Amino acid sequence: MSSHAPNSARVIPLRPVPAAKEPLWRDVVGDVLRRERLAQQRTLKDVADAARISMPYLSELERGRKEASSEVLAAAARALGLGLADLLALAQVEIIRLTGAGARPGRTGAAAPQARLNSHQGEARLRLAA
Repeated sequence: MSSHAPNSARVIPLRPVPAAKEPLWRDVVGDVLRRERLAQQRTLKDVADAARISMPYLSELERGRKEASSEVLAAAARALGLGLADLLALAQVEIIRLTGAGARPGRTGAAAPQARLNSHQGEARLRLAA
């Protein structure tokens, strides 16, 4: 007698199932920068001047076309009334929202760091939470 159960079949997948595509960091950070600028009703020129970076470069950052150094990100964040840690925390919250990473079984730790917030920061977090 055979050890296989009658009428059973082994299924062999033809192609691997692709993993969910994670967003690029530069796209998420750019989206956060743009959302913050627009929420404050400020122009690219205004924020670029305050950050001491060129307006075309800030536009490229917002569109996810350029990967900025930490110094440039810190300057852009300060121009928007945020700290670098706040900008990165907002980007982290956005990535979690986009990927559902916070809902994975067995996940430990907080979804996003908490910090003392100024008015711009508090409004930014409220906008992301909505």
